[in-house]
Amino acid sequence: MELQKLIYTVEDGIGIVTMNYLKNLNAIDEQMADELMYVVDAAEKDPNVKVLVIKSAGKAFSAGGDIGYFYKLIQAGGEVNMDGLIAKVGVVADGMKKMSKMVITSVSGAAAGAGVSLALGGDFMICADDAKFILAFVNLGLVPDTGATYLLSKAIGTSRTMELAATGRPVSATEAKELGLAYKVTTVEELEEVTMKFAKKLAAGPLISYKNIKKQIYDASYSDYKKWLDETEIPTQRECAASMDFQEGCKAFMEKRKAVFKGK
Repeated sequence: MELQKLIYTVEDGIGIVTMNYLKNLNAIDEQMADELMYVVDAAEKDPNVKVLVIKSAGKAFSAGGDIGYFYKLIQAGGEVNMDGLIAKVGVVADGMKKMSKMVITSVSGAAAGAGVSLALGGDFMICADDAKFILAFVNLGLVPDTGATYLLSKAIGTSRTMELAATGRPVSATEAKELGLAYKVTTVEELEEVTMKFAKKLAAGPLISYKNIKKQIYDASYSDYKKWLDETEIPTQRECAASMDFQEGCKAFMEKRKAVFKGK
């Protein structure tokens, strides 16, 4: 596959994926999801790759979905169908959890929407102190998708996940560390060095042990993920995307005003 929105290199046993779609703040559309699935699969099959690092270029880790695209569809009277995108990005996170190699997500700037799911898909998250995580779906009249509530519930429990999903408030890098989501927080300037130092440490570790630790954890915690994605997340988001509240939330976001929801 010719990569257009990602850069993928292999250095010293470390596969490095850089999201590089700067004009849209690394928003994860279907093309980027396809490219992410491709490199995760390539890294899994490549015996030269011992550890995978996923990071971003630019000011944001990922702005999540392309709200501007949804807005144009709504304005044109078209139907907004997110099923394909949700399934693809959800499968990326599943692939990261399922793969036999350790995955580090290196987060700087905002991780919003699907960007949160991608960040949570790694085995270790290292954050710059400017990182923030935003499940802002509720502000658009939607539910979190691409696996966010599933992954968060496993990591921090249902009560905290409910609070973050229902309020949509930002979570700072420091709070992410306190919640147990982030492995380490460092400065923006040192993020690259800290990430690569840890990646090299893992690459020099007991890879067979790591592979089987991941298998144990996946089977214990994530084995029903794909079923949940198909039977719960996609149908619930489909209902929300068809609502008048979503149209209002999307218009309000693009028009920079407060949304007036009517529960319809």
